Amino acid sequence: QVQLVESGGGLVQPGGSLRLSCAASGFTLDYYAIGWFRQAPGKEREGVLCISSSDASTYYSDSVKGRFTISRDNAKNTVYLQMNSLKPEDTAVYYCAAEFAGSSWCGLSPNEFDYWGQGTQVTVSS
Repeated sequence: QVQLVESGGGLVQPGGSLRLSCAASGFTLDYYAIGWFRQAPGKEREGVLCISSSDASTYYSDSVKGRFTISRDNAKNTVYLQMNSLKPEDTAVYYCAAEFAGSSWCGLSPNEFDYWGQGTQVTVSS
C-alpha cells in the first residue's frame, strides 16, 4: 500500500523555522519526484517546491525562494521541507506528493502528482 505521511507542523512565530517530514511506505522514493504543496483556507492548492528523483532538479515558487529548502534521505525513505523566516502568509496545510518520473523531472502543479499525504497544519502567528 502506497502511503505518504507528513509530520512536523505546528504553531510558530513569524521569523521562526519548522522542518516538515514526508515519510513514504509501500514504495521507495528513489524513483519519484517529490513535491511540497500548501493550501490556505479559501485558496487553491499551490506548489511550493519540488525535487526530482535524482536530485538533479529543484523547483521553487517565488514566494518561498531563499527561505525554504527541500532535501531527501533515501536511506530513510523520507523527504524534508526546511522552512525558515516564516511569515503569516505561509500559514496553510502542507502536503507532500510523489510522482514516478524521469531523473530530472519536476513540477509544481498538483495535477502532475499521483500520490498524496494527508497534510500537516502550519500556523505562523504571534
